[in-house]
Amino acid sequence: MQRTEFEHYLTQLLKPHQIKDYAPNGLQIQGSDTITKIVTGVTASQALIERAIVEQADAILVHHGYFWKNESYVIQGMKYERIKALINNNINLFAYHLPLDIHPSLGNNVQLAKLLNIEVTGPLELANPLSIAIQGQLAQACSGEHFSETISSKLNRRCLHIAPPSNKPIKTLAWCTGGGQDYIELAAEQGIDAFISGEVSEKTTHIAHEMDIHFFAAGHHATERYGIKALGEYIANEKGLDVTFIDIDNPV
Repeated sequence: MQRTEFEHYLTQLLKPHQIKDYAPNGLQIQGSDTITKIVTGVTASQALIERAIVEQADAILVHHGYFWKNESYVIQGMKYERIKALINNNINLFAYHLPLDIHPSLGNNVQLAKLLNIEVTGPLELANPLSIAIQGQLAQACSGEHFSETISSKLNRRCLHIAPPSNKPIKTLAWCTGGGQDYIELAAEQGIDAFISGEVSEKTTHIAHEMDIHFFAAGHHATERYGIKALGEYIANEKGLDVTFIDIDNPV
């Protein structure tokens, strides 16, 4: 597939124009005109680039790319080495951040729900159909301890569980993968039993205790593996391209 055709396909699929983001979505580094082999991963780290070179990939497709808001414009050091490796090996870099979080079937949030057997019931921001955080429910209520074990088992990573003093059963949940811990207050205000995110802040403990809501920090990387993996599998099935998901382990 031609690079321009592939970028148009991703634009139609992920609709990045619908949401304001912290980095450019789409083609970030130009490489080969023709794309036949794609490597997908969570972050465009040097380790992922090196694996893509070994795989002789024409393109890398990630959730976390480059050129974030408020970062330095200077291309030197780590950023230089990454971009140099991409250009020297004629590898395209495509990145989709929030559009991949919120996609209704391939997104990180929906894929996490699928993994944890949560039924999605709607956006957490009730008036916003493009809400970054969403909400849902379990088929059967369970204890916080049981759900913590479920998350840890499914994600293969020990999650942090902050239980409220009531330690109430969990039936309703809201979640935002990655660094979405600040949505916990909105979830608590709606009377939701638990909130899941990738990261945790110092203040999150106090919010969980004082607003009577369970909180689970399951890892930024761990909660965002599944959207980019699902996207790659979808592309392979739809377009017949050779797509390989490479998981560069990250304990955060």
